[in-house]
Amino acid sequence: MIDFDPTIYEYDSKAADRAIKFIEKHITHVKGEYAGKLIKLEQWQKDDIIKPIFGIKRKGDGLRRFRTVYVEIPRKNAKSTLGAAIALYLLLSDGEPGAEIYSAAGDALQARIIFEIAQGMVQQSPELAGRCKSFQHSIKKEGSMSFYKVISAEAGTKYGFNAHGIIFDELFVQPDRELWDVLTTSVGSRRQPLTIAITTAGFDKESICYEIHEYAVKVRDGIIEDDSFLPVLYSAPPDSDIFDIATWKIANPGFGSIVKEEYIREQVNKIRNQPSFESTFRRLHLNQWVGSAETWISDDVWMNCSKTPITDGPCYGGLDLARYRDVCAFVLYFPDSCSVLPFFWVPEGVVADRSRREGVNYDVWVREGLMFTTPGNAIDHRLIEMKIRELFDEYGEDQGFAYNRRSRIKSLAYDRWESVEIVRNMVEDFYPMSPFGQGYASMSTPTKELERLVVKGELKHGGNPVLRWMCSNVFIKEDPAGNIKITKKDSKEKVDGMVALTMAIGEAMTAAPAPRSRYEDNPELDAV
Repeated sequence: MIDFDPTIYEYDSKAADRAIKFIEKHITHVKGEYAGKLIKLEQWQKDDIIKPIFGIKRKGDGLRRFRTVYVEIPRKNAKSTLGAAIALYLLLSDGEPGAEIYSAAGDALQARIIFEIAQGMVQQSPELAGRCKSFQHSIKKEGSMSFYKVISAEAGTKYGFNAHGIIFDELFVQPDRELWDVLTTSVGSRRQPLTIAITTAGFDKESICYEIHEYAVKVRDGIIEDDSFLPVLYSAPPDSDIFDIATWKIANPGFGSIVKEEYIREQVNKIRNQPSFESTFRRLHLNQWVGSAETWISDDVWMNCSKTPITDGPCYGGLDLARYRDVCAFVLYFPDSCSVLPFFWVPEGVVADRSRREGVNYDVWVREGLMFTTPGNAIDHRLIEMKIRELFDEYGEDQGFAYNRRSRIKSLAYDRWESVEIVRNMVEDFYPMSPFGQGYASMSTPTKELERLVVKGELKHGGNPVLRWMCSNVFIKEDPAGNIKITKKDSKEKVDGMVALTMAIGEAMTAAPAPRSRYEDNPELDAV
């Protein structure tokens, strides 16, 4: 348990033991192998959380010292179960008249997780069920005005509350600080209110969660003095070996009991085949704050895929036009051989300046035919369209692609925001054009597939130096659900070719098999 100044505070062992006894006597597990069995708190849960919260009191008035508790802990360490147990104690046994307890989170579904666990705990305990009534959105204590409610994420409707207890789950997904501020300022009239944020580390360092995280670190390290704030942070040092079991134990206080070694081993082994998962593993299982964008594929792994592309069989295109003074990219992907054929364009008028100012080999690539130029200082989309039409014909099985049902180029995926003119022209001529979203929903699966192909050494890109340079620029952005995508904003330089390749792979993965022609099934009809 944490140290405290005995001239100001005292430890009330009876109060701490009362909270522990309430949990271990009345609270049951509601999920998994121990469902229905009484909870036995682990020592770290008692010493680091329960005893400090309920046992350390001010000598002057006997009220609890801590009003805000920030618990940052990796996934699978039973934080939701502990949060639900504390919420029920605050409701039923804390002695606060008309207690208002709230479960909150960044969205309504997340907020319900702890609340629904608490509902299950009540249902499984005859004594608790006899002391309160459970409804869809609330649990009410019989014979009192006390209640425990789950609230949605919309902060505008939360004014006027008088919270005694707040359980804020997964603060890292909170989109802004409004809900946090609304709830934490609603406790002013309570004698000893308690706000507990229980969260995994996040990635957005502009968020309210990171703000509270930094505050917690400074309180822990003695940089800031705040006797009412309890920081409880579990994480592995940034330079730890992520494959070492000792690292897992440092970050996970429940390792070996609540957190199974087999589970962590399975998670860390994903990194060997999916490098981008490293940031997810560090955040979720080592509790390390990672940047919103993380470096993706190393050059040696990328160049291990330098085998000559095999451009046989069907293929799919990805088109990323970007802005008028930027690089534009069109990539063909041949799924049968996992081969890549990229094409790049840049305005002729910017080649010399960018080669000199940015130190990028635009001039060399143009000279070697690896990058096309269009006249002037702005890209000419008409010339790109002409080349794409040529490629459709070149990779068709006969001439006149627009009306050729047997073309090897099955479809072209494009970003609808930058491709309007080209798309309109080609759609009018019956080319198979397919809009492709740039969000996580569309980009995550093909991005992970591209990563898998590279790590396995199955991709064949021929060592194209432009695509190699773009791969080295890629940074990956991840959402809370573990979906990933290439982020242009955070990438070091141009990544258009990698975005186009990802779209082409996505198009290949989602395209339905082409219907057979009646002429293929009945060759004699060719003579009709």
